[in-house]
Amino acid sequence: MFRRTDLDFFEIGATGRNVAKVSYATSLMRQGVLISTTEHLLSALIGLGVDNLIIEIDNLEVPILDGSAKPYVDAIRAIGRKRQRRKREYIRILKPVEVIENSQAGSKFIGVYPGDGYQIDYTIDFPRPIGRESLRVDLESGDYDTLIAPARTFGFREDEAMLRDMGLIRGASAESAIILTREGVENGPLRFEDEFVRHKVLDLIGDLALAGRRIWGRVVAERAGHAMHTALVQRLLRDRSAWEFANRAQLAPEESVPHVRSLQVTAA
Repeated sequence: MFRRTDLDFFEIGATGRNVAKVSYATSLMRQGVLISTTEHLLSALIGLGVDNLIIEIDNLEVPILDGSAKPYVDAIRAIGRKRQRRKREYIRILKPVEVIENSQAGSKFIGVYPGDGYQIDYTIDFPRPIGRESLRVDLESGDYDTLIAPARTFGFREDEAMLRDMGLIRGASAESAIILTREGVENGPLRFEDEFVRHKVLDLIGDLALAGRRIWGRVVAERAGHAMHTALVQRLLRDRSAWEFANRAQLAPEESVPHVRSLQVTAA
């Protein structure tokens, strides 16, 4: 749950029904009140197993910080987490749900399937100097902190003016994103050789958090992005036969559920 402290603590739930804009970032809106760039913070919460949180923010944009989820992971670990008695509920996938987009630029695809854990298989294909990268991970391994959270967002220098004209990347700089030209990375070094696809996985985890529960199944994505991530959430939630709620005891050995009481986010 987000609370806009600058607007009398107006609340906007982090759910698929509140998705507003998903061009280059994911934004939520309720009754005309906006919260933008939610994906990195929500990704950190899912990655750390945090289910119950009130996020107080005094601006419409969640700070991008260094462009990754690592600052949020560090902040959550510093404040600590409390385990609850209530059993965590997962969304267990029962049958495939897919979103496919075909255009002259090629096909894009994302789907979710029955499976154990929270498996993600993501492939990206961008112009030079990125090219094609693939990554397969399982969040149940507990490696989110080291394998996914540090991966930073990225963008092409030639697109900067257009994005700023659209009201996006307000807080972006060379300290908060990987800047690319056709010749290569302008502000290296990279944190991972395949940092670009790792960041897309980070985004996916944050966007699928809008389903309201952590996924128990397998997600496959090919050249997808925020719009397709959130479209999958909405299609999944509409098809009640495709999933069920299940607690940890019904899936695997039971564990308690950590949560954080409150995290305040202040934009610079």
